[in-house]
Amino acid sequence: MVTVGMYYEVRPGQEQVFQDTVDQVMDLLSQNAGHTKSALYRDVKNPRSYAIISEWKSRADFTNFLQSDVFKQVASFGKHELLEQRPRHKIYGAESEL
Repeated sequence: MVTVGMYYEVRPGQEQVFQDTVDQVMDLLSQNAGHTKSALYRDVKNPRSYAIISEWKSRADFTNFLQSDVFKQVASFGKHELLEQRPRHKIYGAESEL
């Protein structure tokens, strides 16, 4: 299992649109066999800063999602309409719970 952090800085006034878009993306994620779960988090100190934390069965499963046409369409929309800067993704690797 791998954990993936996807980090976003949203343009002012676009917070609700971003959250609604993420809801759609979460539905798409749940349809991927390699996806375990995801959650959206918002920084309380910077309310335009968000993170999606996802768990995947393998790094290959996440990479396959990133290469899908569905992800490219969603990412293209977000990049031009919603985001201040390019999103950052970090794969944390195989971790076990403490």
